Amino acid sequence: MGVIERLFSFVFGDGSKAVKETIEIFRENAEAGAEREHALTTGALAQFASEFAHSRASRFDRVIDGLNRVPRPALAFGTLGLFVSAMADPAWFAARMEGMALVPEPLWWLLGAIVSFYFGARHQSKSQDFQKSITKTVALAKAARPPAPAAPQEAAEPEVNAALAEWRAQS
Repeated sequence: MGVIERLFSFVFGDGSKAVKETIEIFRENAEAGAEREHALTTGALAQFASEFAHSRASRFDRVIDGLNRVPRPALAFGTLGLFVSAMADPAWFAARMEGMALVPEPLWWLLGAIVSFYFGARHQSKSQDFQKSITKTVALAKAARPPAPAAPQEAAEPEVNAALAEWRAQS
């Protein structure tokens, strides 16, 4: 009985939750996993709510943000306007295009560089802001996550089996 009992104690541990604890080594506890997921989601939502709770932008910041939104729609609508003007008054459109043909090539390169840097810098700025918000969200989610379960305690020294000790003493 002692050997079998020790074998089961070794495999399944001692106590009333031994089988449950042994199974959790190989398979996640679904309820505990759901609780951790809930804590993670709650933390992320709380972080998003705190970001949008109050506007930190001043009037100047809002005006500049509004102006920064103008170039892309202006370019799109301007291009559509060129098509409409070419159909509405071809002679007027041809005169404007002759004027554009007289612009020296270095000025076209300069215009291309300005437009590229404007959109490139704006894209980089928005990407960095997005990465900062993601980093902040992950940090807050980790802070809201419940602590990891404690490491299992080492097994206590086995009890001395009197019969086994007597048998060893005899041989």
